Amino acid sequence: MKTITGWLENLGVETGLASILATIILMIVIALICVAANFITKKVVLRLITYFVKNNKFKWDDYLLERKVFHKLSHIVPAIIIYFSSLLFPSLAFFIVKAVNVYVIVIVLLVLNAFLNAVNDIYLTFEISKSRPLRGYIQVAKILIFFVGGILLISSMFGVSPLILLSGLGALSAVTMLVFKDSILGLVAGIQLSSNDMVRVGDWIEMPKYGADGDIIDISLNTVKVQNWDKTITTIPTYALISDSFKNWRGMQSAGGRRIKRSVRVDTTSVTICSPEMIEKFKKIHYLKDYIEQKEKEIEQHNQELNVDKSVKVNGRALTNIGVFRAYIQRYLEGHPKIHKGMTCMVRQLQAEETGLPMEIYAFTNDTAWAVYEGVQSDIFDHILAVAPEFGLRIFQNPTGHDLKSGLQAERSGAELAEG
Repeated sequence: MKTITGWLENLGVETGLASILATIILMIVIALICVAANFITKKVVLRLITYFVKNNKFKWDDYLLERKVFHKLSHIVPAIIIYFSSLLFPSLAFFIVKAVNVYVIVIVLLVLNAFLNAVNDIYLTFEISKSRPLRGYIQVAKILIFFVGGILLISSMFGVSPLILLSGLGALSAVTMLVFKDSILGLVAGIQLSSNDMVRVGDWIEMPKYGADGDIIDISLNTVKVQNWDKTITTIPTYALISDSFKNWRGMQSAGGRRIKRSVRVDTTSVTICSPEMIEKFKKIHYLKDYIEQKEKEIEQHNQELNVDKSVKVNGRALTNIGVFRAYIQRYLEGHPKIHKGMTCMVRQLQAEETGLPMEIYAFTNDTAWAVYEGVQSDIFDHILAVAPEFGLRIFQNPTGHDLKSGLQAERSGAELAEG
């Protein structure tokens, strides 16, 4: 400073003006040095770091580069130059140091934020991230870091000890709890969800209260995002998964079998005891030949032991068309290539109602994919509906306009015949 001031005075500049000009010149020189240092850091040092990161065998440093941790860190270089140059300006040193402190704190906060994002990206590359998401904890860490950073910023700007500021926060605890209520609830819920392995990214969950039915695509501190099957996204508060009920289909997917639980309703008026002609017809059905022969022997032996009068159908035991039909469906399912052989497979009758006799299929497909499951289920019931008339059975349905029209036409035809 004295050198520049003396040089200006030798050029004929007044002492007061020379001092001001010397300060301005020195500031310009320092600014140029900062620009040059920043340029060298970004164009040379960062390029070398980038080259090293992209050409080594490690992958974790790539995420640090993508999140621009090194780029943000490079902003500290001009701050260091300005900090040490404050010695050249004794009258302004206090304000320069304070401004540099604030700037450095902000840069450090940005660097830590980018670093934590990179840590989360690195963690997501591991398989455990699906069952133990880290994002919620990282968000809590960010809140704490920015909270401490805010305290340090205020302390640096006003020259107050951070301890004094922290002691004054006791009076604001109620307000703090109110402001961060969702975050605190989300943190507690996140810990419970993670420790109990209740949900993972990729799980299919169903939560009718929130209109959610699809795969979890993100778990954060405050929210869980679910992509529904219609490609819409439902956002659920994290703590709602603890306080409310939801269905997780992960068990079905991991078990490898998806349940079919659907029934067809048989018109009870079509149920009858099998005639000899019907039995001979059923014997020709591949799935029923052994069953019919076994049942005939069993029934014959039972009736002989009791000396049953066979002239009356209701005496003794006999095959019925609905019983044979149920046995056929059971064997059809057991032979189906898409039905899981290691899980429950049965055909049962439910309580008869005014809409007919429900015959329920309870089985599991060996493929849990939605489209495949629906295709298998549809194929099975297509077959059941098509073969029911072969057993003398009618599938119940309420009368349609076509039924009424057919009935009226039959009635008219009968009347015309009677008149003729």
